[in-house]
Amino acid sequence: MRRGLISGFVLDGLVPDPREGHPVALFGAAAGRLERWLYRDSVAAGAVFTAAAVVPVVVAGRGLRGPVATAAATWAVLGGSMLGREAERVADALEQGDLERARTLVRGLCGRDPRFLDEDGVARAVVESVAENTSDAVVGPLVWGALCGTPGLVGFRAVNTLDAMVGHRNERYERFGKASARSDDVAGWAPARLTALLAVAASPLVGGDMGRAWKVWRRDRRAHPSPNAGQCEAAFAGALGRTLGGTNTYGDRVEHRPRMGEGPEVEVADIRRAVRLARAVNVGALAVAVVGAGLGKGRAPGGRLRRRGAVAGRR
Repeated sequence: MRRGLISGFVLDGLVPDPREGHPVALFGAAAGRLERWLYRDSVAAGAVFTAAAVVPVVVAGRGLRGPVATAAATWAVLGGSMLGREAERVADALEQGDLERARTLVRGLCGRDPRFLDEDGVARAVVESVAENTSDAVVGPLVWGALCGTPGLVGFRAVNTLDAMVGHRNERYERFGKASARSDDVAGWAPARLTALLAVAASPLVGGDMGRAWKVWRRDRRAHPSPNAGQCEAAFAGALGRTLGGTNTYGDRVEHRPRMGEGPEVEVADIRRAVRLARAVNVGALAVAVVGAGLGKGRAPGGRLRRRGAVAGRR
């Protein structure tokens, strides 16, 4: 498992995601068809949809064995490199004075309406998206891969994708999407907090202070409406020495979110600092996952240590 995680992590940085036919996109398309078949305006129908979409993926993951299959699965579910590249494309546009292009590009990173955002508003949207999605796109898959092997890798990505599709508080998904949203909250609980701890630890790499980052995280992590995104955004705010939060527009819906952090508002230059911080967190998460996978490898299902050469340890 460890070799597969490391190889897949490296591949994520070397092999760009295909424009068409990416496994996560194919899953999303299949889930979209399943939604059309199963949709009812009820929590029960949403729970059936969530189980029907996720269980087959987890079962299929059990058939992916060996380092090559694990590496391929890891590459498929990780999105850290793409996240960093997309954020840097927005930074390029802003640095070139092309605000309209930056507004167009930021749509690929978050769901808020960028039409009326100025340069700093776009930068804040990118930094907040990088913070939250570092957990969703990298730390979460690695944590669940270390805990549960390949089924954990692909299962986490399936749950997270469903949340992005139907976990919205609007008229259509308020009830139907509840099971997917709650499943994602549970699956992302530990990864979000690990992301925050790693961001605090890596804060000196972006000119931050660990003590201040720790204080901001502990103080502001519950200010966000999401129990997991708040952990990540508060830690990134503290590590970067910037203030996040404020008014966000999502179509016809406007949210006024509490401020998190200390220091000035986010500026364009902070996008690249956030990407550097995210990359440091990614490496730290890989290290934690590799250690965790190694510890799990040495234990039998009941928690007893395996003996080398015993029947249970043969390959």
